[in-house]
Amino acid sequence: MTLLRHEDHRLITGSGKFTADWNVEGQLHASIVRSDRAHAEVMSIDTEAAGSVAGVVAVYTAADVTAIGFSPIPSGPDIVGADGETIIKNAMPLLAIDRVRFVGQAIAMVVAISDDIAHDAAELVEIKYRELAPIASSEQALVQNAEQLHVNASGNLSLVYESGDNEKVQQAFAIADRTTTLTIESQRLCGAPLEPRAALVDYNATTEVTRVYTPTQGLLGMRASLAGITGLQASEIEVVTEDVGGSFGLRGGPGCEHGLLVMAAQLLKRPVKWVAKRSELFIGEWHGRALTLTGSVALDKDDRITALRFDDTVDLGAYNCYFGGFIGTNNLSVTMGGAYQIPALYMQSTLVYTNKVPVTAYRGAGRPDIAFAIERLIDQTAAEHQLDPVEFRKKNLISKEAFPYTTANGTKYDCGDFEAVLDKALDLAEHSSFSQRQTAAGLQQKVRGMGVGYYVEKSGAGGAPKDQVSCKFNNDGTLVLFAVTGPSGQGHETAFAQIVGEGLGISVNRISYQAGDVKQQLIGNGTGGSRSLYGTGSAFKNLISVVIEKAMPYAADALSLKAEDITFDNGGFRGINATPAIQLSELVSRVAGEDTHPFNATAETTTGANYPNGCHIAECELDPETGVVDIVAYVAVDDLGNVINPELVRGQVHGGVVQGAGQAFTEAVVYDDQAQLLSGSFLDYAMPRAGLVQSMVTDTYAVPTELNELGSKGVGESGCSGSLPALSNAMMDILRQLGAGPMDMPYTPYRVWQHLQDNKA
Repeated sequence: MTLLRHEDHRLITGSGKFTADWNVEGQLHASIVRSDRAHAEVMSIDTEAAGSVAGVVAVYTAADVTAIGFSPIPSGPDIVGADGETIIKNAMPLLAIDRVRFVGQAIAMVVAISDDIAHDAAELVEIKYRELAPIASSEQALVQNAEQLHVNASGNLSLVYESGDNEKVQQAFAIADRTTTLTIESQRLCGAPLEPRAALVDYNATTEVTRVYTPTQGLLGMRASLAGITGLQASEIEVVTEDVGGSFGLRGGPGCEHGLLVMAAQLLKRPVKWVAKRSELFIGEWHGRALTLTGSVALDKDDRITALRFDDTVDLGAYNCYFGGFIGTNNLSVTMGGAYQIPALYMQSTLVYTNKVPVTAYRGAGRPDIAFAIERLIDQTAAEHQLDPVEFRKKNLISKEAFPYTTANGTKYDCGDFEAVLDKALDLAEHSSFSQRQTAAGLQQKVRGMGVGYYVEKSGAGGAPKDQVSCKFNNDGTLVLFAVTGPSGQGHETAFAQIVGEGLGISVNRISYQAGDVKQQLIGNGTGGSRSLYGTGSAFKNLISVVIEKAMPYAADALSLKAEDITFDNGGFRGINATPAIQLSELVSRVAGEDTHPFNATAETTTGANYPNGCHIAECELDPETGVVDIVAYVAVDDLGNVINPELVRGQVHGGVVQGAGQAFTEAVVYDDQAQLLSGSFLDYAMPRAGLVQSMVTDTYAVPTELNELGSKGVGESGCSGSLPALSNAMMDILRQLGAGPMDMPYTPYRVWQHLQDNKA
């Protein structure tokens, strides 16, 4: 049975509640003054004119942040590099102190009685700069004698990281029968969720509790980071989030604005609200990707891969923020062997500073990028050496019998059946008859290409030591579920209700879900790393048995039987050797009325990472005269372990595929050689639109994992991880047919057309 999503009715009828919908009596409004220079010393800030505007309450600069003692944005975990040295980190201040390092960096904040007054006054803040040479690219950052962005980062290096066995890889390449090398770029992206970044901070001087209304994908993570910035105890911060209009990793932690609003609310003893203008997000929101990867593969005479190495350059932007360093190191290396049995692996990543917006997690956070790089390299190798790309893959796939399989750089894949997944995808894509469709396209003066992409990704292990959940039975028989993981479109309310409802025999229509209720005092993880279902969901799976155990004595009393003579199934208790039976729902009503319902329960689980994987196949058609490419057919087959709700999975895959298609065909953050942003609006930054993918077929092939109670694997990032290589390999197939070499994303009509002109004989 397909269940309708619980949350959909309020969202499609306009009754959802996002951060901008919250208002508190007496609230003020904030506007951020941002740098229009990429790199400059701040010589002076004149706030007098802005502060004298009627209705302006305060204007804050870095001196105020220093005076109150707030800390910079969290700079991410310590990572050890190739030389044994720890990553050099430079945290981003809430407001620029003496230097700005990217266009859009916050310099001051104006607080006023209205949003319009705050924005008008912000225009009057006068800043005098002394221009410094900007670093507009990773290549420029690494040039000898380049302008140094941070005193402690010689050569603009944050870290040189390695994974694997370099000596073993060099030996394999020395005796290789053939080799192939390919450089790809996963371009810088702007996440652009539907809901802009926003916050409303209300400080209660009596209780000394600071309430923060904001979109987030991890309530406890947001609270912990805010505590670190402000110096408050976590117990003094309450994060309130109802509906969230997209997160994609960008909503994992607070931005500068959150800390500034807490400061203003405390100093002014009034609530302060800020909602980003869309144009602000292009220069003030975290960016994603910004990776260049050079991969090389070594083959023996039997076309088996003997070694794989990558040399990566990671553009961190101007500062280390949250997961920027982790993405360019751990997340690129952990599955760098992909789905292939490769005896020698080595990766080196160079993390550099540039005068651009800092980079952090964005859907997949490095995992789609390494899958993209591997699969592009596999196809390029097949093309260079006249190998069939499908048969080449099959020859090198990790066999089903090899699991659990430990890669050459130490990652342990617990389970999988990669060849079966590949075969199912080929069948659904009608691979065997592709040449006929290719010929038909030619008759219409179109060129059709097919691309195969196989990804393996590591779902998030989570930062919390466990995931805890609880439930509360109401007197009317309804059930409320609690956990800390908040949804941002994934359908948590539906999936968690389904797990518990099916386990207890209670209609899902009588079950609701609340995330982040502080009274429950639960710990757990946010939605990062595609782990919500198998993490929090497994805890709810465990909750079922706890509720049943609590209800068993009451059932025994009602049936006049001993507890050991009773079983529970299909929502009811019944005697093992007798016919008496009673439904759990009836028991719930019988014992209702007490202050605390005796069936209320708490459960938990500890789950680590697992390894979803899948094969995606794309067919694209190019009109060579215009450069326009149509995605005419798409197939996705994913091994997600046990699937709880196929409809939710389908939605996640669809969304991820289209998000990947956006990167492949439309999206790119563009800076000029002075590090000035050229793509600062949707006129210049094209988002994917309805119809971009004309036909999509999705299916699953389940190899359940034993690493959690549900046997499930993550799904949230699978669409991106599969679509980037599948779509790009389809494009490369088209370009090869036209005698053109490889090109990087995005495959916009102009860029494709120009590439074809440049490659004409």
